[in-house]
Amino acid sequence: MRARWLRRVVLWFAALVALAGVTGFGYESLARQGDGTRHPAPGRLVRVGEHRLHITCTGAGTPTIVLEAGLAESSASWDDIQRRLSGGSRVCSYDRAGYAWSEDGPGPRTASQAAGELHALLAAAGERGPYVLAAHSYGGTIVRIFAGRWPDLTAGLVLIDVTDETADDALAVSRPLIATQFTGFGLLARAGLLRLAGDALVPAEATAVARAHAPVVYGGRSMDAARAEAWSSLESAAQVSATVRPGAWGDRPVVVIIPAGQPATAVDRARRLATLSGRGRLVVATTAEHYVQAFQPELVIAAIRDVAGG
Repeated sequence: MRARWLRRVVLWFAALVALAGVTGFGYESLARQGDGTRHPAPGRLVRVGEHRLHITCTGAGTPTIVLEAGLAESSASWDDIQRRLSGGSRVCSYDRAGYAWSEDGPGPRTASQAAGELHALLAAAGERGPYVLAAHSYGGTIVRIFAGRWPDLTAGLVLIDVTDETADDALAVSRPLIATQFTGFGLLARAGLLRLAGDALVPAEATAVARAHAPVVYGGRSMDAARAEAWSSLESAAQVSATVRPGAWGDRPVVVIIPAGQPATAVDRARRLATLSGRGRLVVATTAEHYVQAFQPELVIAAIRDVAGG
C-alpha cells in the first residue's frame, strides 16, 4: 500500500511539473512576440553575410572605440562604460551572432568567425578605423585575432581579464560543463522563469539596461549562442595562439588589466601578453571581481582613454 501511494505521489508530481513546463513555455512563447515593442533594439541591425548584427554607436571622435563583451554577455554589458566614454569619443558596442538583438549566424561559432563578422560589421556600418579594441574575458580572444588579421585597423588594445588560451586542459574539462550550464539557463528562460523572476535570475554585475531587457539579453537564444561559443573554445584558443609572436602588436598602445589577488602564474601570463607590444603595460585592479568594468569602471575608462589618446 505504501509503495502504491508513493508511486501515485511521484506520478502526480511529475504531471504537475510537466503541466508547469508546458504552461511556462506557452507563456514565454506568447510574451516573446511582444518583445519588439517592450524591448526595442537600442541601436540598428546591419547585414553581415546572410544575417544581421545589432550595433550601437554613440559620440564622435577618432579613433573609434569598439567594445567586445565576454561569454554570455552582449552590448548591454557595456552600457555604463559606453555612455561615459561617448562624451569625447566615438564608441561602438555590438551583439555577436545569436546574442540579444542580433540574428543567429553560421557555425562553428569560433573566435575567428566572430572576428571576421566584427570586421564586416564595422565596414558595413560605415564605422571607419583604425579602432581601439577593448574586450573583456572571452571577448579578448576575438579582438586579439582581429588585431592579428587587420593590424592596420588596430590603433590599440585594452584587455580586461581575458581568457588564457594556453590553458588547454582546463578548457577541455570546463567546455562540456559550461555548455551544459548554458543549456540549463536556456531552458529556464524558455520556460518563462527569467521573465517572471526578474532580478532573481539576472547576474549581479548586470547593468541597468541589461536588467531592463533581461528576457532578450539573457534569453534562450543568447544562451544558445553562449553554448556554441563555449563548445568551440578549444578551437578558438588554437586560433588566437597562432597570433602570438614577439612584437606581434608592434608599438601600438596596449593595456592588460587583471583583477587583484591573482596567482603569480596568472600575473606572469598577463605581463607576457602586454609585452607583445613595445608599449604594452600591465595594470592590476584593486577589485578581485572578474567583471572589472562593472566593479572598477574608472580604471577601465582611464585605460581606454589612455590608449585612444595614443
